[in-house]
Amino acid sequence: QEVFKHIALVAASDLPVLITGPTGSGKEVVARAIHRHSARHDKPLVTTNLAALAPGVIESELFGHAAGAFTGAAVARPGLFELADGGTIFLDEIGESPPEVQVKLLRTLETGEVTRVGEAIPRPVHVRVVAATNRDLTGMLGTGTFRVDLYHRLKVFPITMPSLAERLDDIDLLARHFLARQTVGQATAGMPLLTPEFLDALRRRPWPGNVR
Repeated sequence: QEVFKHIALVAASDLPVLITGPTGSGKEVVARAIHRHSARHDKPLVTTNLAALAPGVIESELFGHAAGAFTGAAVARPGLFELADGGTIFLDEIGESPPEVQVKLLRTLETGEVTRVGEAIPRPVHVRVVAATNRDLTGMLGTGTFRVDLYHRLKVFPITMPSLAERLDDIDLLARHFLARQTVGQATAGMPLLTPEFLDALRRRPWPGNVR
């Protein structure tokens, strides 16, 4: 309920949001809810997982590139920020971004402009940034692996996702939800019942993957 209140409060604004929490706790679900309830809901929501991209291609993926900017760049290509223009970009696993990308992200947040790799002329973009991480960014600040200025630019409105172990009462609701989704259209007579003993067994599990 506290997370819902945060979503309702920040959705109407254009403030950058930083969502933190363990893997599988629903960070992307929150990002999508923020976009869906914002004034940008009819514009694109572009999502990317920075941990899934090779370090050498993150900059081109986010900011685009000019033709001939590097080997294999046969044609000019817009980046995800340009594709999200007018809408929202969700940067999952922001803690995985390399230093040179952090510099360009900071500049985009400060100026509202992006510069494609291989170009010198910036292009204006009007994008709402939502970022997420399961890493300890404050610890990374101390080691110099994450920029302090970028951290404060992203953490204008922080939302912390609790682990499933911190909200055991939700397990009953979640189990019934997933069971109902799996049995849509089936005869209710043969549906399994979630007994108190079964739900108690679920609550005793460690749930390292959280809701996922």
